Amino acid sequence: MSTLPPGVERILFTEEQIRERLKEVAAEIDARYQGRTLKLVAVLKGSVFFLTALARELTVPVKVDFLAISSFSSRAGAPGVVRIAKDLDDSIEGEDVLLVEDIVDTGFTLRYLLRTLAGRKPNSLGVCTFLDRTSKRIVQVPVDFRCFEIPDRFVIGFGLDYHQLYRNLNCVAVMKV
Repeated sequence: MSTLPPGVERILFTEEQIRERLKEVAAEIDARYQGRTLKLVAVLKGSVFFLTALARELTVPVKVDFLAISSFSSRAGAPGVVRIAKDLDDSIEGEDVLLVEDIVDTGFTLRYLLRTLAGRKPNSLGVCTFLDRTSKRIVQVPVDFRCFEIPDRFVIGFGLDYHQLYRNLNCVAVMKV
């Protein structure tokens, strides 16, 4: 990308860096799930870009399903009440499930999702995140696979948005604040 979009400070990860890291993470996932069928569960909307790119790099057989969540908070910046806005289309009972997230921050949403999905009796339940912002972690949650750890900055691109814009950037960029 030669010209940065308005409001973008700098590129954090280029398209090439993302492509190379996806291959590495996919190889780790393939090794863990060799000989099994893996169900990828993406959290809409942000993780769709990551899920698609990741699935293309995997060699194990995959199934795909989606869920959407919404979070309500009484105070800006405070953790809110999380609920499922769009549930999975199919059962995950007895399946090897990998929850695919675009970004893990505080851990509250991921903890809710893991508890909810674990109650549905999958054979196994893992987490793969594109971006991990451990500096904002409030509750400890397991992250089995991560592409990149990022600083406490607002990022866009590769599925992450600012008012529903910039999801289609082929890189990850830092927004000016």
